Amino acid sequence: MHPNAQLVVRGFQAFAEGDMATLRGLFADDATWHLSGRNKWSGDYTGPDEILQYMSGVAGEITINNELHAVLADDDHVVALVNTSSSREGETYSGNNVYVFHVGDGKVTEAWVVPRDQYAQDEFWAG
Repeated sequence: MHPNAQLVVRGFQAFAEGDMATLRGLFADDATWHLSGRNKWSGDYTGPDEILQYMSGVAGEITINNELHAVLADDDHVVALVNTSSSREGETYSGNNVYVFHVGDGKVTEAWVVPRDQYAQDEFWAG
């Protein structure tokens, strides 16, 4: 497995385990996380502190399971195809997401999260 793919897989594992210290170490100091949509979490998060605050906030509100379907990598990028299921207060969301990571010097420098069905994800967060 390409080292950049290993980096991203390690990140998904750390998130699933609630291991924020490991996650912090995977991001460059000026990394940016872009989340599409029109919901309370949509927007850009810059730096490990903001990114981890976002991730902790999401994890604190919902039960989430990210299943990696495929991880494709080269020397600069990683694309992860992810099946996501989430639940919160009796509401559920299941969908496919594409994560695109830019990697430099062994760290994530930028990430984009794009759901297949943005409307369904926005409705989940609005409920």
